[in-house]
Amino acid sequence: NKLGGVIALVMSIAILFILPILHTNKSQGLQFYPINQILFWYMVIIIILLTWIGARPVEDPYILTGQILTVLYFLYYLLNPMITKIWDTLLD
Repeated sequence: NKLGGVIALVMSIAILFILPILHTNKSQGLQFYPINQILFWYMVIIIILLTWIGARPVEDPYILTGQILTVLYFLYYLLNPMITKIWDTLLD
């Protein structure tokens, strides 16, 4: 579905512009958020794998892998703020 691909592409770029506006952490860095540090490296691995999948031919195992990695990519942007808020409430 080409429309779904275009929407996913636009959302993947738009989320990078929206994220700084939604930043409400008490501290600026990740040094006080150990779970978010793990999620950051998880995200780096996902981006590397998505880049690799993008270079593969459109065949059966690569299609499913790309879809799963895309869901995990967007899931990071949902989990990261929630875990930060939970961690902030635990530190208070």
